[in-house]
Amino acid sequence: MAKKCEMKLIGIDASPYVNRVRVVLKLKSIDYEYIQEHYPSKSELLLTSNPVHKKVPVLLHANESPIPESLVIIEYLDEIHPDVHQILPKAPLDRAESRLWAFYIDNTLWRLYEELRLAPGQEEKEEVKKRIFEAAQLLEGVYAKSSNGKTYFGGDDLSYIDVVLGCFLPWTGMLETINDFKVFDDVRTPGLAAWAKCIRSHEAFKSVCPGDHEALMDLYMIRQKYITNMRYV
Repeated sequence: MAKKCEMKLIGIDASPYVNRVRVVLKLKSIDYEYIQEHYPSKSELLLTSNPVHKKVPVLLHANESPIPESLVIIEYLDEIHPDVHQILPKAPLDRAESRLWAFYIDNTLWRLYEELRLAPGQEEKEEVKKRIFEAAQLLEGVYAKSSNGKTYFGGDDLSYIDVVLGCFLPWTGMLETINDFKVFDDVRTPGLAAWAKCIRSHEAFKSVCPGDHEALMDLYMIRQKYITNMRYV
């Protein structure tokens, strides 16, 4: 009889928040059961596991209380499996800076893409694009400092910021195609342009993140129809 997994993850395939957790589970070689939601429907398991926000991802670990929110889950996994591919840096200041930039990515950069989606006209869209470029150039500086001339924000291997930003790449790529612009390019952000290529080819991302826009577009169109706030369930 197959051994029952102690860990279960509730999610949907196209969600960058869910995929963050799946990348970390892959990096740490943790076995888990994946429970697929079918958005916009929400299962009873999801509603009872995350009654406050009613969103994925939610981690179920043995008989412990359910753990929602991608960044909380990642830190939990890093703490219970510290000896396998540590995600957050060891030094307290470095950990604090990683959390700061993860917050910036979620609450500034990604929200600008949401503003772009909701902008009523071309003039407004162009103004938002300028702000996205500014945010990307700020992250270019963070990458240069954090990577120390190596491949990833974490240096030789994936770290917290790599996972947080990397799982947005399929979505930002699709939204940039729709709006006819490119953020991480060889002129404005050469470091991040090279980084993005490495992220897309990394086995942990390739095995989890959508490789084309079709699955993303399906969810995007559902979100356009049902809700204006593009925080992906």
